[in-house]
Amino acid sequence: METIEETETYIARPSSPHPSVAILIIPDVIGHRFENAQLIADQFAANGYLTYMPDVFFGDPISLNRPADFDFPGWIKNHGVDRTEPLIKKFVTHLRETVGAKRIGAVGYCFGGKYVVRELAAKGVDVGYTAHPSFVDAEELKGIKGPLSIAAAETDQIFPADKRHESEAILKEVGQPYQINLYSGVEHGFAVRGDMQKKEVKFGKEQAFYQAVQWFDTYLKE
Repeated sequence: METIEETETYIARPSSPHPSVAILIIPDVIGHRFENAQLIADQFAANGYLTYMPDVFFGDPISLNRPADFDFPGWIKNHGVDRTEPLIKKFVTHLRETVGAKRIGAVGYCFGGKYVVRELAAKGVDVGYTAHPSFVDAEELKGIKGPLSIAAAETDQIFPADKRHESEAILKEVGQPYQINLYSGVEHGFAVRGDMQKKEVKFGKEQAFYQAVQWFDTYLKE
């Protein structure tokens, strides 16, 4: 862990990095300290990508096994765009101006997916990937100005079939390179928190990661 922009940040550094390229991971609600998320960052680094994953929840992530009466609406209200987005923009600027990244790929799991889309629309990042995105508005998706890849779960109340189909229609109209892969036998969160003892989930989780790497290898590397 390192402190970047006054924020605790998990950084995975590759032994043979792709020049002038970096990845910013915006994690799900479990946050940057979740071991599974850190292993994903390590895997991106193993594929040559300098990877930053900041604490976008200001020390207030949700525990993996939260109580049944947890006030999620109250929690999400405290982690809205007005609070989250300025921090993400700080990291985009840090990667470009301090680290020297000429091209940035953004990875968003669940909660993070919305901010991948928003940064693609703002041209803050160059290429995006998101797995089981949460709370992405149609108007936000219409605004993207770079390639976007989505890994979707067969069972997902936040990104259900109708929302997925709407997203397909929007992406086709936008005209940027896009990809939507649907994985059977998995639920929302599978790409980070999937049960690797289940064959379908293990396959989906691993393939969703390969999907991201291939996307960045194709559209992020120069």
